Amino acid sequence: MWPFRKKKLEETRSAASGFTAEIMAARESYLSGRTGVADLTATAQGCISLWEGGLSVADVEGTNLLTPSALALAGRALALRGEAVFLIDGDRLVPCSDWDLKTRNSRPTAYRLSISEAGGGRTQTALAAEVLHFRIGADVSAPYYGQAPLKRAQLSAGLLNAVETAVAEVFENTPLGSQIVPFSEITDVEQEQLSRKFRGNRGRVVIRESVAVQAGGGPMPQTDWRPSELSPDLGRAMTVETLNAAQNAICGVFGVLPGMLAQASTGPMVREGQRHLAQWMLTPIAGLMAEEATEKLGAQITLDVMRPLQAFDAGGRARALSAIVQTLALAKEAGLDPAMAMKLVDWDRGDG
Repeated sequence: MWPFRKKKLEETRSAASGFTAEIMAARESYLSGRTGVADLTATAQGCISLWEGGLSVADVEGTNLLTPSALALAGRALALRGEAVFLIDGDRLVPCSDWDLKTRNSRPTAYRLSISEAGGGRTQTALAAEVLHFRIGADVSAPYYGQAPLKRAQLSAGLLNAVETAVAEVFENTPLGSQIVPFSEITDVEQEQLSRKFRGNRGRVVIRESVAVQAGGGPMPQTDWRPSELSPDLGRAMTVETLNAAQNAICGVFGVLPGMLAQASTGPMVREGQRHLAQWMLTPIAGLMAEEATEKLGAQITLDVMRPLQAFDAGGRARALSAIVQTLALAKEAGLDPAMAMKLVDWDRGDG
């Protein structure tokens, strides 16, 4: 038939639960889930700085690639995102701002890396052997992804963010220092002129007519002259206690003892906090980084954060060394094998 019937074209789009929506949801979760809501607070930044400094001064043996600058970048990325990725480019490491990976048996096999450059970034693909991928807090469902400390403590991070936001809004919007002072019946113009004569650091003094005088029709009683404060009572809301509890929880997540940041902290407390941070937080992270570097660089690599941070009791070590020397001398005089004596107290594995 003329004219020819036009063929009906049907355009197919993915539904809300289709492939495109799933990819967008996964990408949104990847970006927004890397950090918590308190990652820009002073408490979190102080803990992140301790991670950066602690890892940047680590003693590295076995390679020259793990420079202090690379270790500082890795420490900050691990604290904020839970993982850090570096491309092995000859004799240096190139930090990657974003990445996507392909796995087999839950182990990465290939990466698509985004590298930041001045004026714009670039994308590069690399095999797993060409990439150093440091990660902490990995979950069994996704062992190839890391989790930041704040991501694993969202309740504490959310509480800290809510309290700090509320306090900021109070100091910004509430009439701090303002008062309502009762006054006898005068005209509005006289009230405005009189209120301008009151000078205060914050707020204005509001003048109103005395309710008691208007109702009684007589002279104003003395009790009606007492001013009424407009400043909110934050003490009843336990704002300070809640804020301190949230800050202490954030410090605990990063492995920093809250006593280190206390106003009444002493030298022994600070040293104990340094030992706790180095032993229970930075040393395991350094061990994971050394394991990854040893596998990818083909050499035995070790990272030591205890000695550079001096996270030990120098007097205690001296006394322990003196006791060990005396014990070995007594064991030799008694005809015992010093190696066997050290093995009995589990000192034969390089613990000394």
